[in-house]
Amino acid sequence: MMMVKDFDHDNQLELSQECKDLIATLPAESGWVATRLHQYQGFWHTTRQLQGVLACQAHFQAQDSDILLITTPKSGTTWLKALTFAVLNRNTHNPKLAQAQAQAQDHPLLTTNPHVLVPFLELDLYLRKNKNPDLTSLPSPRLLASHLPYVSLPESAKKLGCKIVYLCRNPRDAFVSMWHFTNRLRPESRGRNSLEETFDKFCRGVSLYGPFWEHVLGYYEESKKRPEEIKFLRFEEMKEKPNEVLKDVAEFMGCGFSEEEEKSGVIGEILKLCSFENLSNLEVNKSGKLWSGEENKAFFRRGEVGDWENLLTPKMIQCLDAITEEKLGKHGLKL
Repeated sequence: MMMVKDFDHDNQLELSQECKDLIATLPAESGWVATRLHQYQGFWHTTRQLQGVLACQAHFQAQDSDILLITTPKSGTTWLKALTFAVLNRNTHNPKLAQAQAQAQDHPLLTTNPHVLVPFLELDLYLRKNKNPDLTSLPSPRLLASHLPYVSLPESAKKLGCKIVYLCRNPRDAFVSMWHFTNRLRPESRGRNSLEETFDKFCRGVSLYGPFWEHVLGYYEESKKRPEEIKFLRFEEMKEKPNEVLKDVAEFMGCGFSEEEEKSGVIGEILKLCSFENLSNLEVNKSGKLWSGEENKAFFRRGEVGDWENLLTPKMIQCLDAITEEKLGKHGLKL
């Protein structure tokens, strides 16, 4: 396959000719971090992401035992990855022992960032070195992640009945978190993103994997049709009642907690292990980096509900609420 070179997100990226030809036909806008965003299948991707999206769509073969964690960006993805990894692997890696000083390094979450333990399909597995990875050797159930909108999922992921755990967030906090996150990734030479300009883009749907509302609605509608296959979660609900949500998610994934586990406090130990306070203070998450260059600490800022109050003006809030009601209200969805 003929390859051409492009530069995106301050990394040299080899693009396939197929991707290059497609990009030439797509609507484009200036990006929040990367130079360009391209609209593909109704949603916006950086050049770097789009390469991974195409490869994932072409090559990923789902298994009916797969568990896919899908999120809108900056909606609690790191937390969801940590929780589900800990739940699925609790028999191998005891979360209670992980809290003891003598066993401090025994649990993978204490030495490895959640994004490494639960890799993204299009941002990691099908993007790194532009390869088509062999995933057949991964232990079952395979726990994988994606930010892809429903329309862009590989067909096998839609048809084989694998489990999808979808997490979204109030658009006020989602926007604020994305604004902070992308500013941390931007080179100093380019300066910070203007709050007003990026807010306008977000409202127009021009954001990473945006439009935000269409992304949420796609999975919400599918979850109503196939609740046994798609679990729809809200970040705010996870924060408000984490024990109840974690129990529900574990049951959905096919590894519910036994009565004995509940009595012995396993759920609480997992929540403690995966808490923002614990993960953000681990050495690996204070000093490490992902293969793609992002610092692990960039994924741990506040992890709270309501941070929008510190940034958004009343006019911005009114605008976001009006769009949310227009896009989602008629479908009975409240965020």
